[in-house]
Amino acid sequence: MVLSRRALDARGSVAVVTDFFGRIRAAGSDPDALDFTFGNPHEMPLPGLVDALRANVEPRSVDWFAYKDNLRTAQDAVAAGLRPELGLDFEPEDIAMTQGAFGALSLAFAMLADAGDEVVIPVPGWFCYAPMLHAADLVPVEAALDPATFDLDVDAVARAITARTRIVVVNSPANPTGRIYPRSTWAALADVLEAASARHGRRIWIVSDEPYRRIRFDGLGFDSPAAAYPWTVIDYSYGKVLLAPGARLGYLALSPLLPRDERDELRAAMMPLQLAIGWGFPDAIMQYSVPALETVSIDLGELTRKRDRLVDELRAAGYELTRPEGTFYLWGRAPGGDAAAYCDALAQRGVFLMPGTLFDRPAHFRVSLTATMGTIERALPALVAAASG
Repeated sequence: MVLSRRALDARGSVAVVTDFFGRIRAAGSDPDALDFTFGNPHEMPLPGLVDALRANVEPRSVDWFAYKDNLRTAQDAVAAGLRPELGLDFEPEDIAMTQGAFGALSLAFAMLADAGDEVVIPVPGWFCYAPMLHAADLVPVEAALDPATFDLDVDAVARAITARTRIVVVNSPANPTGRIYPRSTWAALADVLEAASARHGRRIWIVSDEPYRRIRFDGLGFDSPAAAYPWTVIDYSYGKVLLAPGARLGYLALSPLLPRDERDELRAAMMPLQLAIGWGFPDAIMQYSVPALETVSIDLGELTRKRDRLVDELRAAGYELTRPEGTFYLWGRAPGGDAAAYCDALAQRGVFLMPGTLFDRPAHFRVSLTATMGTIERALPALVAAASG
């Protein structure tokens, strides 16, 4: 056998995703395809993003493109934005700049868990948690969300915890469901984790996956578990709010409520570990651009209009949908209960959705709202016609 066990496990757990990638790439050659699968841009990049990159591409010193780890100007900008946003006293040293949320998650797993440790993940949830954990020689353990509301089920998390549990991953606003969890959920989870940590004699951490934190609808607020449970680290990606997932920029942030000795230990560990996991820092130009990019965002008003148009039309046609509170996705139940067959039938009509099989929920489907309004209008007749199953 050539591949390591963890490589085989990672490949196996992500196979449903890579297979889907292949089918969508084949469809991408059709200029008339109506693509609602991944959260990719369908229009030209935001001017604010382009302006920030253009302003920083011209070198200002001989070391402009030299090796860069965590640039202090980027850390300063992130901490300054987080303090009013989350109501916590972040300091620049609490921030590690990363290659998007992928890089931040990799850093968190390497920093907090040892080989064979268990990590509780939400289901339905992002389809790369499990393969990333396998690749890190960690063990994913699923905790189902509430099947009716898709709220975080704190009791399910409690049942998933064992003596080997080291991390619980939470995601709000949640992909694929669009749910935002309230402060009361984090307080209940904190109680569970505090009790379990004491029971097993080992601290359990929260990794709060927050790449959609700034994409919220209807004036809804946001609470992070970092304010309820000190042993929390936050991963973030600018690729969502900029609608530029190919511009790899994010960070890992330590909760300022951590006990000082533990906070200092993690601060000292981040940069060496970023080196060790493969130079886990964003490119220089991306870090130079952070102060400007902190205030750039997709048009949330237009995103709301697209959400409302699809939700209203599809519910009127008989679809069961979760009205998203955040993210740029719709999550619904496939007519007839077989999402793979439903999505295949729509693909024959040139409309491409993501089946819930990628999220271990074969009766559901996901729609990306990053498609243009024109694409939505062209797809609606097929979607409405498919409501009868």
